[in-house]
Amino acid sequence: MIPIALVLSFLSPPRSMPHRIHPEIQRYVDQQVIPAMAEIPFDRKESLDLIAAFVKDRKAEGATADLTFICTHNSRRSILGQVWAATAACAFGLDHVRTFSGGTEATAFNPRAIEALRRAGFHVAVPKGDNPRCTVAISKERATEPCWSKRYNDPANPQRDFCAVMTCSEADKNCPIVFGALDRISLPYQDPKEADGTPEEAARYDERCLQIAAEMWYVMQQSAQ
Repeated sequence: MIPIALVLSFLSPPRSMPHRIHPEIQRYVDQQVIPAMAEIPFDRKESLDLIAAFVKDRKAEGATADLTFICTHNSRRSILGQVWAATAACAFGLDHVRTFSGGTEATAFNPRAIEALRRAGFHVAVPKGDNPRCTVAISKERATEPCWSKRYNDPANPQRDFCAVMTCSEADKNCPIVFGALDRISLPYQDPKEADGTPEEAARYDERCLQIAAEMWYVMQQSAQ
């Protein structure tokens, strides 16, 4: 007699399988990100649930879920959002999710934010140049994530049918309309730049990196349910 579970496996549509992220990142997730998820305030979850709904709806439509994280300089918070959303989507097997970032102006991926990612377990390659096109390794099973500072409407980013995630209040105010976006969600983070050059610098960047990691992990966990 054929087990009922085996019969159902043939009738059910195939699901994307999660990918194995690099062990150093997984260790950081297990030890810090997952515990930090329990500290996410209710009002933040309201915004995060809107992002998760976008990801779910796009999958139901058979379309990619493009998330573009936007802040003023595209140097810290928006790139951290791009990287952690990509990492969480990879871990939960959400292959239809694509992540991007941009600013209202272009500067450079800040080296302090790069070091925060490295302390979280990421391998970040930084070529020479004023605005280098860095690559962030997430998993052996997928290509590296390209990260560099650019305007949010740069040709490298989606031009339509994306979700604009506003990661700073200044960009949120200066971009009341993000042309081409299906959704525009406000998710501001305190800028770690405020601690640049102080003894609190590394701790502040690590704090922001962890907050963004926990919230993106929450989004993709909700999206996968």
